[in-house]
Amino acid sequence: MVADVSTSGLIPAQTVADAVAGDTMAFARIVRAHHDDMARVCQVICGDPDLAQDATQAAWPIVWRKLGTLRDPEKLRPWLVSVAANEARQLVRRYRRDRVVSIDLADVRSDDSDPGRRWADDTLVAAIRRLPAEDRTLIALRYVAGFDATEIGRTVGLSSSGVRSRLARLVARLREEVDDE
Repeated sequence: MVADVSTSGLIPAQTVADAVAGDTMAFARIVRAHHDDMARVCQVICGDPDLAQDATQAAWPIVWRKLGTLRDPEKLRPWLVSVAANEARQLVRRYRRDRVVSIDLADVRSDDSDPGRRWADDTLVAAIRRLPAEDRTLIALRYVAGFDATEIGRTVGLSSSGVRSRLARLVARLREEVDDE
């Protein structure tokens, strides 16, 4: 049998094919490899850990049903994150959460003693919290999931240039807000 995950971090095409054919163990390998990425993106979009987990969990049955529609197994991760992001946006709309309440950050830096850096991080998180869900989605897909403009565009229904210009405006707005505070 092929290893669960290739050296590049991708699920092998055969594992995807096995899952499409109904192999629950192959699907479990996909879940194990991608659940955390999906949950992180949902966390940024929802701003609530419980709601983010709900969105991620709601995405998996959709993935199971529609996995056969995935044309290119190399695009599995972007497709999965897109499904999760869509579920997160729907939950945010459903619960009418236009603003984020809190975002917990895992702090893994060794320079935590610098209060200036902590203040800037806290200020940035507060500025992100104030963004509408659609803007948080763009930020999450670009800076948490690492999607490029083309992948983001496919996910949210914008052109690549539209994504780039919106992200540029968002980043400029966030910089301005952080500098003002």
